[in-house]
Amino acid sequence: MDSGYAICDTAVMDTNVPNSPMNENLREAQDRFVAVWGQMAGAWGISRTMAEVHALLYISGQALCTDDIMERLQISRGNASMSLRALLDWNIVSRVTKRGDRKEYFEAEQDVWALFRAIVRERMNREVDPLLASLYEIRDMTAKAEKGKGEDASAQQRERIDNMVAFFETLEKLSQRFVSPSGKGLQLAATMLSKFPDLGFGAKEEAR
Repeated sequence: MDSGYAICDTAVMDTNVPNSPMNENLREAQDRFVAVWGQMAGAWGISRTMAEVHALLYISGQALCTDDIMERLQISRGNASMSLRALLDWNIVSRVTKRGDRKEYFEAEQDVWALFRAIVRERMNREVDPLLASLYEIRDMTAKAEKGKGEDASAQQRERIDNMVAFFETLEKLSQRFVSPSGKGLQLAATMLSKFPDLGFGAKEEAR
């Protein structure tokens, strides 16, 4: 079994055995992680290939070149390049240069919280912000209807829209705080909350 990345001279080593190639069990675990990450991407509205490229860069913990990624994931250069560009735009992958090597290498953000902040930021931009803009427009349309016939029905509809707007505005504010530089404060708060079983968190651990 070919267990390295010879194309770009990126030797993947078993860190427990000096100067040895990555063992089969470790490679199998990496492949499983890549597959699971790719499956989960569909639920998030993210390209499977993009997720698998990121998963490989993250789990390998090494800077890989495009040829490395193509070889390991068995994808085309076009798919690899497109996925890498998207990951760079999301700021969860960065370019790396190696002295004496003209190829571009890429490595993944290893801070899991920073990774999920980037995902939240992108999903808010793509999904919640456009939805809020549409809700504002619908609310204005409903407000105009209140001035004509069926004022009671219009007022009730306006209330339902207002409730929806309030929810997504709150979600947007929380998300903005999470993805901002002060997001680490929310990270700490979430970690602390998870340790309080009386709030519904950690109950499973208590029962063991």
